Amino acid sequence: MSDQAPKRLNKYISDTGLCSRREADKLIDQKRVSVNNHPPELGTKIGPNDIVKVDGKIVGAVAKDKSDRVYIVYNKPIGITCTTERHVKGNIIDAIGHKARIFPVGRLDKPSEGLIILTSDGDIVNKILRAENAHDKEYEVTVNQPISERFVKRMARGVPILGTVTKPCVVKPTGKNTFTIILTQGLNRQIRRMCEFLGYEVTKLKRTRIMHLELKALKPGQWRNLTQHELTTLQNAVKASSKTAPSN
Repeated sequence: MSDQAPKRLNKYISDTGLCSRREADKLIDQKRVSVNNHPPELGTKIGPNDIVKVDGKIVGAVAKDKSDRVYIVYNKPIGITCTTERHVKGNIIDAIGHKARIFPVGRLDKPSEGLIILTSDGDIVNKILRAENAHDKEYEVTVNQPISERFVKRMARGVPILGTVTKPCVVKPTGKNTFTIILTQGLNRQIRRMCEFLGYEVTKLKRTRIMHLELKALKPGQWRNLTQHELTTLQNAVKASSKTAPSN
């Protein structure tokens, strides 16, 4: 294990990218975790010489500077499902085929396409999801009929869905049936539900940006590593995260 201060067992497991802290607690409760070949107590702290195993396999510690973590952006094609469950046909993990154990941050619906972040850093996943309501996500949207000025104003002002009213957002027409929308929240199927409320059906939905991360030249099915500047900016952006919200 790398030379670092002791940390709680669930955080140690989460930091390796295996699962979230909550899921790590479940693994501990299910007696699937051992520390130095003995069953641990909840709250056990892991030091530099401890050996942690999950289902009998050693779980290596994350490097102190997280240099061994993977951070990528992927242009998800239509038809790919944002799940780590490998038995699901068309799952995002098999589609990317990365050698590291990675998982998506949030999700994009199967019929949607565009930018999604994947990482092996469980800690930053939790921070990004908690901070999601404070950061921009931009989409290109096509609907089934010409958009009106009223439609644009109502979308921007907020509409009632899922027992609440969506937050004000930026909506700009780009064509007869197309517009861009910038959200700062991530309700389930939010854009599709907003359009449905106003009598429109989304025929194409593409996410082009999350915070400072953009698709740029990435073609559907392609991915790239975050640059060091992008990663540093991302880490700084989520430092003060506090509120949990599901992704769009």
